[in-house]
Amino acid sequence: MQERLKELQQEALNQINAAESLKELQEIKVSYLGKKGPITEVLRGMGKLSEEERPVMGQLANDVRAAIADKLEEKVARLEELEVEKKLANESIDVTLPGRPAQTGGMHPLTSVVETIEDIFVGLGFEVAEGPEVETDYYNFEALNLPKDHPARDMQDSFYITDDILLRTHTSPVQARTMEKFKGQGPVKIICPGKVFRRDDDDATHSHQFMQVEGLYIDENVRMSDLKGVLLEFAKKFFGPNQKIRLRPSFFPFTEPSVEVDISCVICNGEGCRICKETGWIEVLGAGMVHPRVLEMGGFDPKKYSGFAFGMGVERLAMLKYGIDDIRHFYLNDKRFIEQFKRA
Repeated sequence: MQERLKELQQEALNQINAAESLKELQEIKVSYLGKKGPITEVLRGMGKLSEEERPVMGQLANDVRAAIADKLEEKVARLEELEVEKKLANESIDVTLPGRPAQTGGMHPLTSVVETIEDIFVGLGFEVAEGPEVETDYYNFEALNLPKDHPARDMQDSFYITDDILLRTHTSPVQARTMEKFKGQGPVKIICPGKVFRRDDDDATHSHQFMQVEGLYIDENVRMSDLKGVLLEFAKKFFGPNQKIRLRPSFFPFTEPSVEVDISCVICNGEGCRICKETGWIEVLGAGMVHPRVLEMGGFDPKKYSGFAFGMGVERLAMLKYGIDDIRHFYLNDKRFIEQFKRA
């Protein structure tokens, strides 16, 4: 029996040395170490041995099993290593080959313009405030001194969800909500960028959805000259250092006095052209001093505090800055249009 075990060990080791694949090694393992293998068959005859011989043969059988298992493990590791080396050799990379160019995206021009506007006003001490796009009638109209019979409240202008809920028609509700948060204690100095919605027919210069940036500054002794200075500084930083502005009397329910703000034409530099209708000026935004009633509804004492507000359309500024002739280009997702605004 002892000789048979040693013969089986030598046979197994020889087969392991000759094996050239992991499959062959698995078959050898099952053949010699399995329950139906020759080693197990030899051990079944241990009942014929004396009590002194049994432990000796049992230890020998365990040693044979261990020797075969160790050799199998060693050969498996070697074959796996050879497979990895072969795979690396077949899949080697030529590092001298040129790489594939990565397709990079570009920032949407409206996003770029909004970020530019934010950077300018943050540099002037303003903070960026946000609010919900689905608003209540109170914050969208009433808190801004827009009475029930005002034309802007007509269903033809607004997207109403219920009698009291609508898609905001401007970002001014953010100003009303911010004033409430300050509880009558100034200063308040914010800009409010965001999407707004109005019932309008889409064409080259109109859209039912567009973007606005509005600003609000409330403090003691705020004057119209402060408003003009801020807007002039913005125009110079956004359009160029030679920009000029002019203020024309206008009317808005939430400001008094109210003005329309023009900039010198960016196309002809104020000399007169088709774009500015030979006037040299282009209207870009509305502004004015915050109406005392709006201050009062926001929790501020109009005898102590004053302020100014302004609002501008982002698409209009972008069209002027980049010479875009149709507002619909911003929303058609045409890659040829977007790719023109990739940053260097």
